[in-house]
Amino acid sequence: MTDTIINNIFSVTPQSFHSVAETIYRFQLENNVVFREWHSMFNDKRLMINEKNSPSITNNSSLTPNHYFLPISFFKTNKIVSTEFNPEAIFESSGTSQTINSQHLVKDLSIYHKSFFEAFKLFYGDIKEWCIIGLLPSYLERNNSSLTMMADELIKASNHPDSGFYLYDFDKLEKVLLKQEVAQQKTLLLGVTFALLDFAEQHTLKLNYTTIMETGGMKGRRKELTRAEVHAIICKGFGVTKVHSEYGMTELLSQAYSLGYGRFICPPWMKVLVRDEDDPLTIRETGRGVLNVIDLANLYSCSFIATDDVGIIYEDGSFEVWGRLDNSDIRGCSLLVV
Repeated sequence: MTDTIINNIFSVTPQSFHSVAETIYRFQLENNVVFREWHSMFNDKRLMINEKNSPSITNNSSLTPNHYFLPISFFKTNKIVSTEFNPEAIFESSGTSQTINSQHLVKDLSIYHKSFFEAFKLFYGDIKEWCIIGLLPSYLERNNSSLTMMADELIKASNHPDSGFYLYDFDKLEKVLLKQEVAQQKTLLLGVTFALLDFAEQHTLKLNYTTIMETGGMKGRRKELTRAEVHAIICKGFGVTKVHSEYGMTELLSQAYSLGYGRFICPPWMKVLVRDEDDPLTIRETGRGVLNVIDLANLYSCSFIATDDVGIIYEDGSFEVWGRLDNSDIRGCSLLVV
């Protein structure tokens, strides 16, 4: 059964999304103890998933009721798994010394690999046409980062001789980037925000064939800046007109991407909704509020997550992230505000 679900995840269309999500919802309600107990707090009578009045992820407006979304903070305090298994990997958020880190137990890494490879192909084309450079010093200093694994797999799949990770050797990084410019080689510089800012302030370049992608992540190393301020510094330093961004987190196995100016687009198997901060049971497909995410790739954890990110969803389904709810824990990858 799960093999069929996995195939459906990555072949999903806008028309079939809710059907696939419904199947995953029922699977997780049956096999995820924490998700089931969370649901039971709201409606004990609807726990029997085989009854005709079983809970559905859709209501009159085809949206998921808020109480079916698991608060993202549960990944800090609970084992969030659908079925029991020995994980192939345990991803952990970077956090700070004052916070409890989230843990995402991953049953099948091939699902994660499929998710980011398919998303890259969707947004950027053939990975083999790219030189992939990772500027992720803080993430490389620990062994359980989902972002590091993604970057490493993209680097290897590109098979370009200059693809690789570059820590704090900005002089070497500059030479590599200039080499790619001369060769007119499409290059992706995937960097944590504070490292990109440091590099941009120390080296002034004019890049025509390089795409800059910031992943968030100030980690308290620099004064807080708005996204517009960050992108202005990076654009000036690298001589580019726009900065791409990735919206991902430890608790998700999928990422949304911004191809410039801070507006993110989801791959087909991921959907972002907005809930009302004052009335969290009110969920809409568009508007301002707190973001809820449906990530179908989270088959063996939880696909329905209520984040602490505040933003806006536009009519075309794209969205912006403005910051975080007051009093929510600050995670190391999410210290960039708008």
